[in-house]
Amino acid sequence: MSSPAEETERPMPRMSVGNLLRDYGLLAFLLLNVIVISILSPAFLKPENLLNILTQAAPLGMVVLGQAFCLLVRGLDLSVASVMATSAVLATSFAATDNAMMPVIFAAAIALGIAVGTVNGFLVAKRGVSPFLATLATTIVLQGIRFLYTEGSSGSTLPEGFAVIGQGRFLGLPVNLLILVALTLVLGYVLHFSRFGRQVYLVGGNPRGAMLVGIRSNAVIISCYVICAVVAAIAGLCLVGYVGQVDQWTGKGYELDSIVAAVMGGIAINGGRGNVFGALLGVFILVVMFNAVILLGLPVQVQMILKGIIVIAASALYITDGNRRVA
Repeated sequence: MSSPAEETERPMPRMSVGNLLRDYGLLAFLLLNVIVISILSPAFLKPENLLNILTQAAPLGMVVLGQAFCLLVRGLDLSVASVMATSAVLATSFAATDNAMMPVIFAAAIALGIAVGTVNGFLVAKRGVSPFLATLATTIVLQGIRFLYTEGSSGSTLPEGFAVIGQGRFLGLPVNLLILVALTLVLGYVLHFSRFGRQVYLVGGNPRGAMLVGIRSNAVIISCYVICAVVAAIAGLCLVGYVGQVDQWTGKGYELDSIVAAVMGGIAINGGRGNVFGALLGVFILVVMFNAVILLGLPVQVQMILKGIIVIAASALYITDGNRRVA
């Protein structure tokens, strides 16, 4: 039996296509979806549709990156959609609308994310509030603040640069997708190659072991919630650039979609297992399936059915796998 010290030095999971195929089959499942959908609807493979899929997947992918950190430490964050909406409202709160204000807007959004993430993490780690209740309460508070500030009205006074971020292309690729790639490289490195990343996996997979080796588990958990909220705030700005208008429900549904995509992508709902790259595969599978629902002319409610099936299947898979490991 390995000691807690050995556990903390154990190398973190390294990613390869072989591992993804063997452990999750996600890449094969994504390719299968693409093949089947393209047969049923040839319009799926049109370049413009594929670029639309990538553009729509980027904001959700950003949120999933942050959600993965919370799930890995046995938590979740239901406030991500509300953070996105509040971040979007912040973007329209400045009198000046020239592009020179964009750094200020991003700084304000990041500060919002740090504040919300700190509150969520404090409630969960220090006060022992369940992640569900803590982040649900934060959601309600943020909703109240938005409605109080805007009186329920929508806004569109955004610097033109946001349209470039949300809808623009660079070298033929969506700009927001490039932002997602940059965030993935940074957060992927932090999670899979840094000391903090090892601590995240140990806190989520073996809380007692983390305590015995002197890891400040509360600080790790709070940091994960801060990362999640900050990334959600950035995603909100990217999404509002794509939509072009701010309302009170910008990002609505992303709280559930981000959890579904992360779980489908291999992030264990009981913590300590999974990686951001698998989670992103989950994002693209989800977005491709949603796109197929539209192309095939199916009722939009089918999307909700698919989400429920994915959560049930993934939950059953990880519970079975966990029991097998214990045995």
